[in-house]
Amino acid sequence: MVPPAAALLLLLSWGVQTSGGPGAARPPRRSGAAAHVVASQHPAETHASLQLFRGRHGDAEGGGGARLRAHEAPPAACADVDCGASPKPGNGTRECRGIECRLPARMRAKHRGRACAGEECVAEAELRVASSPRPPAHLADRAAQFLGDFPDLEYPPPELGAAPLGVQLTCDIKPGENEVPSEDALILHLQLAKGQETLVEALRAQQVVLRDLQQKLAEQQGALLSQQSAILEQQRGMYEQMEVVQAQCGLLSDAFKQVSFRDLQGELQSYFQSHLAGQQNQARGHPQRPDTSHRAGAAPEATDAIGEAHFPQPLLGCAAPCGQEEYCNAARAPPRCDRCTACPPGFFLISQCSATADRMCQDRDECLELPRICGERVKCLNTPGGFRCLGVSEREAPTGFCGRDYFYNRELQECQACSDCDGEPVSAPCTPTGDAVCAAPSETRLSRAWAAHVAVPPARTSGAHIFPGLQMDIQGAGPRDLLSVEAGRLAFRQHGLVWLDQNFAVRHSCRNFLQVGLRLDGSQEDEGRDLSGVRIEQPDGKFFQGASVSACVEVEPDQAVALVLRSPNQHCNQSTDLQVPDVAAPSFSLLWLSHDTGAVAMTAQMTLLTHYQTSYRPTFRTTAVSDPYMVALTHDNRGVRFTESGVVRFVLQQALFAMGHACVREGFSLSAYAAHNGTGREVAQAFKAGVHYRDTSITLSGTAGVSGGDALSFEITSPAQCNVRYFGDSTGISTLSLIWIPAALSSSLTATVSKTGLPFGAVRNKPLLFQQAGPDAPQVHLARPGESNGQKDFVFREKGTTNVALNLKLIHSCSVLKLTLQRVGGQGQHAGPLAQQVSGSMPEGGLWASIGLRASFEVQNGTTVFVTLDCLRGRVNQITQEGGTNISILWVAA
Repeated sequence: MVPPAAALLLLLSWGVQTSGGPGAARPPRRSGAAAHVVASQHPAETHASLQLFRGRHGDAEGGGGARLRAHEAPPAACADVDCGASPKPGNGTRECRGIECRLPARMRAKHRGRACAGEECVAEAELRVASSPRPPAHLADRAAQFLGDFPDLEYPPPELGAAPLGVQLTCDIKPGENEVPSEDALILHLQLAKGQETLVEALRAQQVVLRDLQQKLAEQQGALLSQQSAILEQQRGMYEQMEVVQAQCGLLSDAFKQVSFRDLQGELQSYFQSHLAGQQNQARGHPQRPDTSHRAGAAPEATDAIGEAHFPQPLLGCAAPCGQEEYCNAARAPPRCDRCTACPPGFFLISQCSATADRMCQDRDECLELPRICGERVKCLNTPGGFRCLGVSEREAPTGFCGRDYFYNRELQECQACSDCDGEPVSAPCTPTGDAVCAAPSETRLSRAWAAHVAVPPARTSGAHIFPGLQMDIQGAGPRDLLSVEAGRLAFRQHGLVWLDQNFAVRHSCRNFLQVGLRLDGSQEDEGRDLSGVRIEQPDGKFFQGASVSACVEVEPDQAVALVLRSPNQHCNQSTDLQVPDVAAPSFSLLWLSHDTGAVAMTAQMTLLTHYQTSYRPTFRTTAVSDPYMVALTHDNRGVRFTESGVVRFVLQQALFAMGHACVREGFSLSAYAAHNGTGREVAQAFKAGVHYRDTSITLSGTAGVSGGDALSFEITSPAQCNVRYFGDSTGISTLSLIWIPAALSSSLTATVSKTGLPFGAVRNKPLLFQQAGPDAPQVHLARPGESNGQKDFVFREKGTTNVALNLKLIHSCSVLKLTLQRVGGQGQHAGPLAQQVSGSMPEGGLWASIGLRASFEVQNGTTVFVTLDCLRGRVNQITQEGGTNISILWVAA
């Protein structure tokens, strides 16, 4: 594209160099050469230039008249050169001005001249001669004058690089290729400029449209956000109204029951018995779901009295009357007695606890009751049980800005109400930066133990299968403030850490294997999960097999634990393929620890790896831990590291599949090692008889004292010619569970069987003798040789709760082998078995067998326990002292 100024100057240069019309031949020019119009010529050359200029442009200015050449002489009668020229005919053109002089005649504006007569024509001819084109000497002045009239076309001054007295153009037109006439180039340039302006205007219009669309989109988004905010506010208001309505309904229900509960109940029962007997049977067949009353927003008792079909129904209550500070919770299935809720600090009482309704409390709004509690310039924000002063830092807490009966909680960074001891002694008063500490009541316990019997429920039909899972029934009545037994499960009522043990023996004919495990059923918010599992291989139903399963878990109120039997075979018949022996002692026990002890529970699962090695060190991944600072995995995930000193109770359960006769002959060993300052020591070992092309499990439970920085790791060894595959899944079959207790509240003792005095031959309920293998414990000790029942009795010297794990490796030919933990009577305690495990014959081709048991129980100062072994229809040949025989005792303060 040629700029406008360059195009006009190009026209000027072409007007000087072209001869004749547009079709005349032009002299050759160099491509990209510059055409210069020079104004500084000598006077002698002016006349020649004038003649040359007239000869070339005569036709263009005269409009087709006779041409006057420079070498022709004028007639003799003429006094001047111009008088010889014949007058030009009038073509209707006027004299040009400015840029018109450089345009062709056909493009100039037409001008009609008037006719002349007489002397007037002569004057006009003289005037025409006077107005003839000036010589080239004045061309530069005319160009400068033209450029001065149009500032846009003016060239830069000489100091900016321009030519000193002329106009310089650069042209890239090649001769004979793309030459364009001067007037066509100007028209083309004007058209291109106009098209460019049109395009720019169109783009600007599109930008305006886009800007309008963006503005409309932003407005729509703002409207949508405002609508969403309004919807959220409405929902919040609805929830608040629902809570208020529910509270009012509860108050009305309680008041109504207190006024005429007995009369109304009698009328409803008589009406129901006389007119709705069929509805009563239907109601008994379909009990009310526990969450119906909560969804309806009314009290459970009101729903029972009114009924879903607007007919009177019998009131469902607890099986036994509730005690003091308890109420019958009909929302549970079945209804049970729960402890009344105590209003926490910062809440006030709305309604008292009754026989059928819990106590109702409401948060106190300190910001509303005391508007200037945070000062005039600080904003107050109400929180549950306290308030927060926005902008107040922890440094100002000692000044007491929280006020009376409030303290500054550093963890929550807010003011909380001081605890009310309710008449109990106060060991530490409430301060501006600390809560009040109430003296612990005599009933408060740091640890507790409980045991119960477990039975397999009878088969409902002759062909009942246990493939989907069979829940075993836990039998017994636990302490109401801690736990209860509901539908064969164990339901907890308090927070805490629980260690669970189950000694299970069975003779089964199910193909593959039978798996026994512990499952935690979650509350309404959490889902359940499998805690642990042990696989019992199939011995073709020839003899009993004993297995112990253990787990540790952190529990909350409303959570329950169940014992489950599973089989991978869909044709495992419950009525014909299972046989469970009768045991004299409880087979299920637990150890409960309060959070006040500072104990930490951890559960880890083995990674799913396949190994065919004689030595296998499992790797773990954490599934649950109550305090990851105190207990965590090592950097290689092959062990557990502890931050502070204490006592740890652990259990490892690993599922495996063995191939080879060497597995049956030599079996497997599982060892636990404690590393201290780079030195490792074996703390426990368990033995498991091998199998060939069978699924089985190996398990180890023990106790060890650890210091800060110690690590606990495990290793499984198998024969060299035995191919073993280790694996795990989500059912807890390959799991590590442990519980760490501070050293100030716990102690441990480990021992192994004595080298002499062990029972052999025909053994009938004979005690085992032990020798201490670890350091002494101040709370429990093994009777020394020379003392009464030396090397037999374990004597406790302080009140507390204890857990015992025993592993025994032996050679025998007994058809039934029983291992029993006995307690000696004294100080109001009954003598008898605390736990018992049953096992059968040794596997064919095996060199060794194993049996073990685990139990938890409470002890007093002076409690004594010992272990007995009983062999039926056979004899005991040998009990090994090392490599699979050990006993570990954990003691925890009560």
